[in-house]
Amino acid sequence: MDPFLRSSQSLPVESALAVTPSDTADLAPPSGDPNKATRALLIGGAGTAQVDMADGTTVTLTFPATACGLMLPIAVKKIHATGTTATAIVAFY
Repeated sequence: MDPFLRSSQSLPVESALAVTPSDTADLAPPSGDPNKATRALLIGGAGTAQVDMADGTTVTLTFPATACGLMLPIAVKKIHATGTTATAIVAFY
């Protein structure tokens, strides 16, 4: 299921979660729906993030300093500890 069909992207985010990267645990949305992917990420400190995207693929994203502090529309389910050097990550739902 496309996680973006649940609500319009033009609406404000409903909740936020400070992220602790983990190689084993998926992100735990505040709504309690374990299948819900993020609507956006905020990266506080430049670096990389190895993530499981909403479609199940695992990719390594690079966030330059110019991307820090911006809400980036990225739908992810997990942010791995291994391969992640970006800091102060916030997930928005």
